[in-house]
Amino acid sequence: MDCYYDQRVEYCVQFAFLIVWKMDIAGVAWGTVLAQYGGFFTAIVFIVIYYRKFLYYFRWKDIFKGKEIIVFFKVNADIFLRTLGLIAVFSFIPVEGAKMGDTTLAINTLLMQFFTLFSYVMDGFAYAGEALVGKYIGAKDSRSLHQSIRLLFRWGMLLSTVFVLLYAFFGSYLLALFTNQQSIIMAAKEYYVWVLAVPFAGFAAFLYDGVYIGATASKQMRNAMMVALAAFFVVYYSLCNIWHNHALWMAFIVFLILRGGMQWLLAKKAIYCQKELFR
Repeated sequence: MDCYYDQRVEYCVQFAFLIVWKMDIAGVAWGTVLAQYGGFFTAIVFIVIYYRKFLYYFRWKDIFKGKEIIVFFKVNADIFLRTLGLIAVFSFIPVEGAKMGDTTLAINTLLMQFFTLFSYVMDGFAYAGEALVGKYIGAKDSRSLHQSIRLLFRWGMLLSTVFVLLYAFFGSYLLALFTNQQSIIMAAKEYYVWVLAVPFAGFAAFLYDGVYIGATASKQMRNAMMVALAAFFVVYYSLCNIWHNHALWMAFIVFLILRGGMQWLLAKKAIYCQKELFR
């Protein structure tokens, strides 16, 4: 089962626990636990119903082949390090915001909802990219690989434009949806320009993550993350005494741009010139 199933179940259960049964933070925890187990058991049901015939040909010993399992763990280790980089940035932003005061923390939390909303849409295309890139590399179909990536990024540009326009013309309404605290909404408008920069700065990073994972080019994806992570901290600590919270958002935008930019620079070698796949 894909992650969207887990998310839908999680949101529904959390809504019931929080709103209907008034369980507060415990409802959030139970929603997450039940969603994960719900996805697990539903996946088993689908396997039994739709893929039962393949179980007869399944051989456990094939899982533990030395060379293959080493490659498997290397890929997962790279993805793990890349994810640690993401966690470092998304943990650092609220921590630094809290140091600047409760109002700044509230502003950053509010404005990050715009990034989260955008990320859910881009993640859907990234997952599609994973499947298509993996499919065409496995089939050694270079033409279809190039075409699918081109179309993926055309959709990314189109949707980024839509989000920028949506945020630009309906920002006040969206802010009011996320909070009813007028003082926070008014204070957030000073930093709202950074929200408008997020879609174009970040869409390439999302889409390339899907492309790189589909190609199992995890090493290059990890390296791009490390460069962007280093730049994030360099930019922030260089400007924080002058720009304060603006420095935090500037560092975040640089982080997003560099992730996508580095992956674009590495794409030729990592994706299109895998000789062992296209010889």
